[in-house]
Amino acid sequence: MSGHHHHHHVDPEAGDGRVALAVAVNLGLTVLQVVGGVLSGSLALVADAIHNLSDALSLVIAFFARKIARRPADARMTFGYARAEVVAALINYTTLIVIGVYLVYEAIWRFFAPEPVDGWMVVWIAVVALVVDLATAALTYTMSKTSMNIRAAFLHNLSDALGSVAVILGGTLILLYNWRLIDPAITLLIAGYILWMSFSEIGGVIRILMLGSPPDLDVAAVLARLREADGVTGVHHLHVWQMQEHEAALEAHLVVEAGAWDRADRIKDEVRAELARAFGIGHVTLEMECSRHACAEPQIIGHARQPH
Repeated sequence: MSGHHHHHHVDPEAGDGRVALAVAVNLGLTVLQVVGGVLSGSLALVADAIHNLSDALSLVIAFFARKIARRPADARMTFGYARAEVVAALINYTTLIVIGVYLVYEAIWRFFAPEPVDGWMVVWIAVVALVVDLATAALTYTMSKTSMNIRAAFLHNLSDALGSVAVILGGTLILLYNWRLIDPAITLLIAGYILWMSFSEIGGVIRILMLGSPPDLDVAAVLARLREADGVTGVHHLHVWQMQEHEAALEAHLVVEAGAWDRADRIKDEVRAELARAFGIGHVTLEMECSRHACAEPQIIGHARQPH
């Protein structure tokens, strides 16, 4: 997502069937892994199952968020519903963080009280899980490039596949050498990966919900470009934020130089065109001020809070 490409036109209906199929397969796999994990005594398999369940739930949330996001703007949601996908991503990552912390706790307990594990059952179920994880990741890969929400779900799947590989390795080592401590060790690895992935992604989601400026947009450069515009002598009350993942918005007060007020509308159109061309900002609201009646002592970025 670069500062010059905030518009990704995605066919909104594309991929609904793929997401639904991925959900069904992941739910089936979760049941298989939980039963297998309990019967074989493998915490790593249960960890992978919990991760898989979070996958299925993340895909369910992603699926419904995509549907909600397509609704047109209305009187209640004047900006539309597209941020439903960002909220879904926040729920997904928060859930994963909670799961990761729980698995770390369980694994540490297992180090002090290792339990017997049926290696063969672990290996076979993990092989099935790996195949399913890779298939689900393939289903959501193309959609993950244009949606923060689907990317969260895709990353769940990819980390699941890695988890399955680790579980296969653990089951094999238990079969060959009866290393009971490998099971909680692999659980810690899976949990550590879940936590690392979630913390690295959740920041961008929170930034959008906090109305932060796009991370790859140089706000100082935008401000400089506005000040350089022909007929503009000042800029203040600048706000730049992300409407959703691929759409930046800007609002600002522009002070029109003395004697140029008769072409204020043309200046506004030229500034709009320049912002779209140079920075990919499509949603622009500009308030034009005559230099004689401009705001007194304005804030350059943001608005000063009004005294109550």
